[in-house]
Amino acid sequence: MRRSLGNAWKSLRFVVAAALIGAAAGLAVAPAGAATPAQWVKGFWPTAKAAGISRKTYDAALGKFTPDPAVLEKASNQAEFKSKIWEYLNNTVTEKRIKEGQELIDHHGALLRRIEARYGVDRHIVVAIWGMESSYGAILENPTVVKGTIRSLATLAYQGGSRAKYGRQQLIAALKILDRGDISVSGMTGSWAGAMGHTQFIPTTYAAYAVDFDGDGRRNIWTSLEDALASTANYLDKMGWDNGKTWGYEVVLPKGFNIRNAEKKGARTLAQWRKAGIVRANGKGFPRGTDKATLFAPAGAKGPGFLVLKNFGVIKRYNNANAYALAVGHLADRLAGYDAFHGKWPWKEEPLTDGQKAKLQELLTVRGYYSGEIDGNLGSGSRAAIQAYQEAIGLSDDAGLQKILQLLEAGR
Repeated sequence: MRRSLGNAWKSLRFVVAAALIGAAAGLAVAPAGAATPAQWVKGFWPTAKAAGISRKTYDAALGKFTPDPAVLEKASNQAEFKSKIWEYLNNTVTEKRIKEGQELIDHHGALLRRIEARYGVDRHIVVAIWGMESSYGAILENPTVVKGTIRSLATLAYQGGSRAKYGRQQLIAALKILDRGDISVSGMTGSWAGAMGHTQFIPTTYAAYAVDFDGDGRRNIWTSLEDALASTANYLDKMGWDNGKTWGYEVVLPKGFNIRNAEKKGARTLAQWRKAGIVRANGKGFPRGTDKATLFAPAGAKGPGFLVLKNFGVIKRYNNANAYALAVGHLADRLAGYDAFHGKWPWKEEPLTDGQKAKLQELLTVRGYYSGEIDGNLGSGSRAAIQAYQEAIGLSDDAGLQKILQLLEAGR
């Protein structure tokens, strides 16, 4: 499980100096004062041995180690794509993702009911995280994204710098997973930053919270959907999931309501918020007036407001970002058959449809900015391509996606 994510494969944002990339040949250069990769592997062995790693596992995992230049390129080019929360929601809670998720809930109904019964976490939340993290496993089949976890983490550790500590810590945890026999070296795949499997656990989180739900003696979050989804539910349960309760409610604020002052006051009971004039957007009452909630109004008075409960914070333990927690909560609601948000976001222009997003990716591919799958999912690769295109033609950062699509279609 990744901390501070924004979407599967993009939450661990490491900054490594550009000097770590071999500009001309595209090959990683050795860190200052370091030896060759083989010498580094030899020097790291005492650390692994002290952690209990067997020599057999160590040699199988790192015996032929060479740094991965693609990992370093990713690590040194993680500039944040500046998007509003409603743009993020539009790119992640798509009609395609909703439809696929509902079909998967029906198909895996028996499994999801067993997981929900065991851990007390709503199946729709578990599936929503699965969708957000790996597009229901589709990313795991994408060779342009999937990387060998050991090589990725060893690359970060080998190059030194501010992220070496993370690389070493996660590499040791990953080697322990191999030593235990849960997965093979070739089977241990994930993002460039070491997030693994269907729901993107980093190795240390895997060590603490992954479970063997299918009972085969291995915790396999790569090819066992039972283990992957149950591990996610187990993590949320251990983080304090409030069984039988939601993440929050979309609400309507009374005219002239002081949002800033209300947000500063922190948690209050739903009954107290109701007394202050806040009502649910769907016109229904709050199920339990004693539940405590905080006000979250990301667009101020111009967009939807939310009263978020404890479970919103639990989702943020999976990824410490309000946008992510809101997207997971909303996707879970849509999977359960609830409506889209009633309030309108302050778009300057209409959001792209799924078809337009795919067209945007297609045109960016033709221009050489994008090399990923044409799937209408504007993830980190698409956003990086959009940003590169904006910079290339001198387009301002606040240009909307409709404008960018129009320029691409016009041949700019």
